[in-house]
Amino acid sequence: MTIYIGNLSYQATEDDVREVFTEYGTVKRVVLPMDRETGRMRGFAFVDMTEDNAEETAIADLDGAEWMGRQLKVNKAKPRER
Repeated sequence: MTIYIGNLSYQATEDDVREVFTEYGTVKRVVLPMDRETGRMRGFAFVDMTEDNAEETAIADLDGAEWMGRQLKVNKAKPRER
């Protein structure tokens, strides 16, 4: 499963996100999409973890939590629509 993190601070880095999710288990991958035109982060990220129960716990604990001055939106990522 992939976790979606929305309303992310534009100052957050891949290392910042990894550090938060490492508290719940092993992080396989962190992706912070960038805007093609401006090169700025788009304000959301995706995280893959090695264990499903760690992902569920992270979602339950972090959805609605305040981090870096923003209230996070954390849930299962939906498949990309074409």
